[in-house]
Amino acid sequence: MEKINVIREVRELKTHLSYSKNVGFFFGAGTSCALKIPNVEQLTTGIEAKLTADFLTNFKIVKTDLETAITDRKVNIEDILNHIRRIREITGEKDNKKYEGVTGEAAKLLDKEICTIIYNIIAEKEAEADIEKTKKFFAWLSLLNRDFSKEVFTTNYDLIIEKSLEASQIPYFDGFVGSYEPFFWQESIDQFVNKNDLTQNWIRLWKIHGSLSWFWKLDPKTKALKIIRIGKIENIKKEENELVIYPSKEKYDSSKKQPFIAYFDRLKNYLLSGELLFVFTGYSFSDQHINEIIFNCLRQNNRLTALVFFFQDSEVESLHKQTSSYMNLNVFGPKKAIINGNLGEWEYISTDLKPNEKADSYWDETDGKFKLGDFNELVNFLISNSGKKEAIDTIVK
Repeated sequence: MEKINVIREVRELKTHLSYSKNVGFFFGAGTSCALKIPNVEQLTTGIEAKLTADFLTNFKIVKTDLETAITDRKVNIEDILNHIRRIREITGEKDNKKYEGVTGEAAKLLDKEICTIIYNIIAEKEAEADIEKTKKFFAWLSLLNRDFSKEVFTTNYDLIIEKSLEASQIPYFDGFVGSYEPFFWQESIDQFVNKNDLTQNWIRLWKIHGSLSWFWKLDPKTKALKIIRIGKIENIKKEENELVIYPSKEKYDSSKKQPFIAYFDRLKNYLLSGELLFVFTGYSFSDQHINEIIFNCLRQNNRLTALVFFFQDSEVESLHKQTSSYMNLNVFGPKKAIINGNLGEWEYISTDLKPNEKADSYWDETDGKFKLGDFNELVNFLISNSGKKEAIDTIVK
């Protein structure tokens, strides 16, 4: 395996970040895990431990049924929610229709119970989380070039980003409008704003797997489900409407005017919009629906440059198998990297450093590894190279 000079590549990275006028971000579960919010695997274990009686019985039936079809990895809670929602659809949520012994009514109740547990688990961890790093990241992002809107896409359903932005009084927009029961307004995200628009410098936040603040509500006029955004909830068990997290494919297909389709369209259009530096952090590239959009855009837009920061080298190797032909994708792992389509191992030669140049913001000499796969370390790196530390601290305070 070839050697890749980490000092040289980080100099290139700094140049990208310094001179790119248009920079976007994609946050995966790893960004929340860095703040001790449980990931999908941890949620799966935690939910099963909290279910009782018929809920636990039906959960195990669904999980076992899925394990016969998914053999290359562990079945997770998102797979299980998808399957439960298919059962709800094929049974019409009726008590006299069953799939593998699970009635439609039982599937509906199990879906809601799982989402309630997810809400409680994440909300508890959110309350304990130190959001200082996330606040600093968004303060840094808000100070970037003002010629383009700042767009952040995330698969996370927690409210860490919203709390961080509001704590620092940084304006953001997620496609919802209103104050009593904010509703999703598709037209508001179909077009990009121009330079004279007051909201151009607001952070754009697109939560493509739903959110702990979104709920399905039946519209009494149309008899169709719509999504509303609700603020802080004291007791999720008393909420009549269903939580909107990880909506299934059926929800995507039947909800053309809901956020999910609009957000995916926004991601595609954004990645094809011209010159763009797009940064992935905490995302493992395990969602094929998202990957398809990303890879297609990398092929179609040669002015798009993607930077991926991984926490594990196994993720680097896995992505290389899918993307070895992409010259506009650079991937940074702890000990391995993909540069210009080539997979290699990091090589750190301290004598390559220039006078007054330091590597401690990105390289751990003790363990001999690249640090920026950790979201906290990436934020430190971005701030230390921004020259705006005082301004960032002022915004955060």
